[in-house]
Amino acid sequence: MPDVASDLAKDAVWPDLPYAAWRDTRATLHLWTQIVGKVRLKLTPWLNHSWHVTLYLTPQGLGTGPMPANGHDLAIDFDFIDHVLWLRLSDGRFRQVMLRPVPVAEFYLEVMAALGELGVAVRINEMPNEIAGAVRFSDDYAHAAYDPDFANRHFRVLAASQRVFAHFRTGFLGKASPVHFFWGSFDLAVTRFSGRNAPLFTSSSTPGLPLAVAREAYSHEVSSAGFWPGDETIGYPAYYSYAYPEPEGFAAAKVRPAAAFYFKEYNQFILPYDAVHKAADPEATLIEFLQSTYNAAADLGKWHRKALECALGKKGKVRAT
Repeated sequence: MPDVASDLAKDAVWPDLPYAAWRDTRATLHLWTQIVGKVRLKLTPWLNHSWHVTLYLTPQGLGTGPMPANGHDLAIDFDFIDHVLWLRLSDGRFRQVMLRPVPVAEFYLEVMAALGELGVAVRINEMPNEIAGAVRFSDDYAHAAYDPDFANRHFRVLAASQRVFAHFRTGFLGKASPVHFFWGSFDLAVTRFSGRNAPLFTSSSTPGLPLAVAREAYSHEVSSAGFWPGDETIGYPAYYSYAYPEPEGFAAAKVRPAAAFYFKEYNQFILPYDAVHKAADPEATLIEFLQSTYNAAADLGKWHRKALECALGKKGKVRAT
């Protein structure tokens, strides 16, 4: 007999997120996060692999963390529970921008006005990054959708995924990125590094991604995984995993679970979100994908695995050495 209560509890943590149903909200949110992300880009010193520009999961959404601003700290946070953008200074002053169906151009002006009222003078590059056919934020009246239910669902998927990614990260002793959200590509990611330099990145076909940024991002050998809500090429949300440089035989590697496959157009393994959302144990299913794709990258790339890896961390228990 089906356990209805258990299924409802699982759906609350791993909600359904059909791409077609929230396509327009997704597109608007992508641009809104770019506006906030570009403020962080202007206020924060460059950190390796563009880690200084990312957003982070908070208990209610996505935020910048503290940024230096006129002798204070500024934080900008998307709240996808109460549907507010918070702009807070460390001296207690704050402003709010309500998240509702308005054009990107109006949202941009409201954010800039709120910053001005807080005394934070910042000018950002208005051209979006990594979006084909984009227009300046102040000229974009086409993207104006905001469905609070789907914005909240997306946040809950990010939050559930972040918990699994963070646990997976504990099994690595080498250099590893935080679990963070890239507003350019609109994905949550975690990356492991072999410790070796990578071949020089020679070209970037991604619109609005300067070659210098791509080269710095991929200056070292990586195995990277994340969650991405899909696009018109892949019309569903999915987890991904790739290696750079991609070792010989990676595309043909046997990975798990069975629903995972190698998507040649993007040179990465894909696991449809529905395979996790509908699984009896979503966390275990996602860990299986993360671990098996990393194994393929590390084994075929001849990483020094013994020196780089450890058992997954346990709460309150010091790692054995």
